[in-house]
Amino acid sequence: MAASGDPGRPWQEEEEEAAAVVVVGSCMTDLVSLTSRLPKTGETIHGHKFFIGFGGKGANQCVQAARLGAKAAMVCKVGNDSFGNDYIENLKQNHISTEFTYQTRDAATGTASIIVNNEVKTLFNPAPAIADLDPQFYSLSSVFCCNESEAEILTGHAVSDPTTAGKAALLLLERGCQVVVITLGASGCVTLSQAEPVPKHIPTEAVKAVDTTGAGDSFVGALAFYLAYYPTLSLEEMLKRSNFIAAVSVQATGTQSSYPYKKDLPLALF
Repeated sequence: MAASGDPGRPWQEEEEEAAAVVVVGSCMTDLVSLTSRLPKTGETIHGHKFFIGFGGKGANQCVQAARLGAKAAMVCKVGNDSFGNDYIENLKQNHISTEFTYQTRDAATGTASIIVNNEVKTLFNPAPAIADLDPQFYSLSSVFCCNESEAEILTGHAVSDPTTAGKAALLLLERGCQVVVITLGASGCVTLSQAEPVPKHIPTEAVKAVDTTGAGDSFVGALAFYLAYYPTLSLEEMLKRSNFIAAVSVQATGTQSSYPYKKDLPLALF
């Protein structure tokens, strides 16, 4: 809405649709070398392919949500460098609002801060995980979603299958989480909540994986999309659909380049 008396703008302007998915997180530039094997310490080997891609857990999740049709915005800071310029353009190409994407001369592209605001529905992904995570992150998160290695760091208990994931999820629930989701890669995920404190395993479809990089972020981005646009769906159904989308992403190489668009997915998902 324009202020009265503004000579350069109409009396009223159509309000831009507010973003339904707002991601606060990292934007990283991926420098990827493909080799036949990992080099040993001090060894130099030849790579057969190199490419530069866009990554960063926060941005990955935002891109996946946007490609499914979410009105999305990215809150982050990138460097005032070529990588930062390219990243902002990448967000725009994915129809993601860059209103709160800033550039700084004080740091290189790839650094960001994570802020949790309990005034909105919050999906929190504690990556990279730290054992002494501030307790407020548990209580302020609407949905607390981590993978098995992150769950191990947070709880101190090994997580390798749905049973052990369920035990870790119970510990996270005791810390004040409303809903806990622990992803298990090809084994799907496990969830439980204050309303239903019994761990439930949500399996996923078996597929031939080509590249699993960024699959967890695809899952989180898809879950954010469903939380924002399909709030009446049961959590179990949201997780099943997010599993499916993440499974699609592992069947192509790259991180964001492997994320499917809405038009490429079955209509039954929407």
